[in-house]
Amino acid sequence: MVESGTLPEHGIVAFGIDCFAAYGILSSNIHVIWALRSGGLLGPTPRYNKTRCFETFPFPSLEEGLLKQRIGDLGERLDAHRKRQQELHPSLTLTGIYNVLEKLRANEPLTAKEKTIHDQGLITLLQQLHDDLDAAVLEAYGWSDLHPLNSTNEPELLTRLVALNHTRAAEEKSGLIRWLRPEYQNPTQQQDTQTTLAGTDIPSSKSKIKNQQLVRRSLGEVGSSIVNQSWPEKLPEQVTLVRQLLTTNPTATSEELSNHFGRKNQKRVEQIEGIIETLKGLGQV
Repeated sequence: MVESGTLPEHGIVAFGIDCFAAYGILSSNIHVIWALRSGGLLGPTPRYNKTRCFETFPFPSLEEGLLKQRIGDLGERLDAHRKRQQELHPSLTLTGIYNVLEKLRANEPLTAKEKTIHDQGLITLLQQLHDDLDAAVLEAYGWSDLHPLNSTNEPELLTRLVALNHTRAAEEKSGLIRWLRPEYQNPTQQQDTQTTLAGTDIPSSKSKIKNQQLVRRSLGEVGSSIVNQSWPEKLPEQVTLVRQLLTTNPTATSEELSNHFGRKNQKRVEQIEGIIETLKGLGQV
């Protein structure tokens, strides 16, 4: 959370939300797992793309009450904890803090420098905050059976999120929009629909315009493999991405794989076809 007068530079993704419950959900591992699978790559480094990672992310239906308050409280405590420890220890970075947290979760030994970061950042407390936040967010979805999240139940989490994304998209097509900032996005508190001759409600043009605003819950449907990734410019990144896609769908054609990266592009199809043949020749697929 930063002051509203802060102007983020072009490489920073900013969310125009002052609700700590939304902050908590976006800070949970539920959103992290979604973003890692739906976002792009810059070499081996994941990239957060607001169109693919945020706009398609299906938030839970969180009504006012104790659970929303608990998620907001945990989000606020998380924000305060990190800022407080970084203010006390100016050399602390978020990268350093979370690298140590990952090693702590993996039960890996820490170096002397990492032990200092652990002590200065109170990483054990940070871990507990994240664990409590994950549990609360999973409860909001009604998926407490997936806590604690791990590599074993991660595929099930993604399957459920994709299914919920489809549900949200269908709701929006029928005129039911779950506003993330209703006081800004829908101040009149109306769900605008128009009725077809067959009696089926569909969104009016006014609803469609609202539905295209930046801060919302979902933007269209995504497939079970999280489609619409960014096609890299360099060959090594292209090969890595194609190999990853073939791991989950080994029978996919070059045309099908190309569909993961936006509109039909014959040049991209030919590039992917050449990569597949090369990988086959190397015995990697």
